[in-house]
Amino acid sequence: MYANSKIPESAQQGVHEALEERVRKHLAADFRKPCLDYNRAAFEASLAGWDGQAPLILDAGCGVGHSTIALARAHPDHWVIGVDQSEERLTRRKPYPEALLPKNMVLIRADLVDYWRLCAEAGIKLARHYILYPNPWPKIGHLTRRWHAHPVFPYVPRLGGRLECRSNWNIYVEEFSTALGLMLGRTVAWESFEAPVPLTPFERKYRDSGQTLYRCVVDLDHLEDIPS
Repeated sequence: MYANSKIPESAQQGVHEALEERVRKHLAADFRKPCLDYNRAAFEASLAGWDGQAPLILDAGCGVGHSTIALARAHPDHWVIGVDQSEERLTRRKPYPEALLPKNMVLIRADLVDYWRLCAEAGIKLARHYILYPNPWPKIGHLTRRWHAHPVFPYVPRLGGRLECRSNWNIYVEEFSTALGLMLGRTVAWESFEAPVPLTPFERKYRDSGQTLYRCVVDLDHLEDIPS
């Protein structure tokens, strides 16, 4: 059945007790893992069609690319980059043949761990940055697999712009806002929201399953939470 999606199940009932320690550890030391050549090539390819002037939108973990396509159509004056580590997902952009894709976007296979760092090292500044329905890794022992507890996370706010994370698991978004707040030295709000026009297939399925959706939205250029 279609609208039968389940909310992630976890023994964890609130922000992980080790999150703050983990975030502060990552802030205190640079992440020095070497970037792989294929990710460097992907980074260059993602900017090959950019004129150097159009505002940039990054759809991080874009999956099948439906959100990238929607964002490119909604922002025709921007260059929109969809990045996912799975070539198989990127090729399943049904029902959109190449000829019907917006011309102001590109879908790139890359590991975000490298891609985010390459953006930061190149001085890239984003207008908008979306992290939509990432794998929640809900088990207590999987904290370090969540983006906000990963060593790469300090690079994310360096890219600036309007950063938005969405999930159907409230704890993920609360942790995301907590980690971001620790990095910015301020409180970062999060909230539930409705999605009348879903950006991703997951968002549509979660909504149609009657689930509550959550998001954290921050304008990193002005350090003000954006109202709904």
